[in-house]
Amino acid sequence: MDLFKDANFDRHERVIFYHDQASGLRAVIAIHNTTRGPAAGGTRMWNYLDTDQAVTDALRLSRGMSYKNAMANLPFGGGKAVIMGDSHKHKTPELMMAFGRCVESLHGDYITAEDVGITVEDMQHVTTQTRYVTGLPGHGELSGDPSPKTAYGVLIGIQAAVGHKLGRDNLDGIIVSVQGVGGVGYDLCRRLAEAGAKLLVADIDEEKIERSCDEFGATSSPVDGIVFEQADVFAPCALGGILDKDSIPKLNVPIVAGGANNQLATLQDGDALRERGILFAPDYVINAGGIISVAHEYLHGADRGTIEREIEEIGPRLSYIFEEAERRGQSTNALADQMAEELLYPKPPGGKA
Repeated sequence: MDLFKDANFDRHERVIFYHDQASGLRAVIAIHNTTRGPAAGGTRMWNYLDTDQAVTDALRLSRGMSYKNAMANLPFGGGKAVIMGDSHKHKTPELMMAFGRCVESLHGDYITAEDVGITVEDMQHVTTQTRYVTGLPGHGELSGDPSPKTAYGVLIGIQAAVGHKLGRDNLDGIIVSVQGVGGVGYDLCRRLAEAGAKLLVADIDEEKIERSCDEFGATSSPVDGIVFEQADVFAPCALGGILDKDSIPKLNVPIVAGGANNQLATLQDGDALRERGILFAPDYVINAGGIISVAHEYLHGADRGTIEREIEEIGPRLSYIFEEAERRGQSTNALADQMAEELLYPKPPGGKA
């Protein structure tokens, strides 16, 4: 990989590689933009095929965090960390503490939290080595796992998408296919069921499927078939890159709105969705609830009511994007990118950026 020529590099400020032989840590921290403040974004642990795949994921996720934090009007830039390895086999307290020392070496330029493969308990090991951590217990009503707040924002976004596309002011009887019922997906299913939606679910973990079916009356779907189920809404809540030239022609939904990051394999795939008449909720807009929560935890600046009100702004924000993109004749993701870039790269008064 020629990092500087890679399309995903996209004006990154720093990409740092870490290795700790004693613990086996192999990590990448990507800092995309610090215009609005220190880079904030979670840590993902995944069994990547190789270093290039890990770097690509870190770059894409980091850029997404810059856009997410800007669109949520948070005083943070965007960054992301990835740890190479199987979180079920290779993760140890020593490895997480070594990662904490990596974060500390950046002196506050990067603030971390949980993501896929990383738990609140893991972050407690990290925080023994650095204070630049959020998503921790011990901060009252602001503390802990951000997944439920992410799920709440996704629910708000689905309601906005259903209102815009289907003309419905409620989710009663709406069929939602949910891909991935881990932290975010599980809580989203709970909220959707409470709102009267009917659920189709898929996950690589059979226990999670059984739990969702038992608790929410969901119907299971094959992991390789959930993307193509006939439904009103497809909610991707697993890994990204699932909407591409192969999957988009086979979608059987009018709406895609879910919690996963980087759902589009390429930016052009947003145009393909638009051409098919499928409404897409840009992922970094709809899934911002978790970062809103942990940002306030880190800043010690808001109570639960304030945080929930900020998360609820995701609905009007998406409604504006849906309406304006339709008016301009462009994809929703292209419009959202333009809006985020105007916040990240403001033009100087009377001049050019």
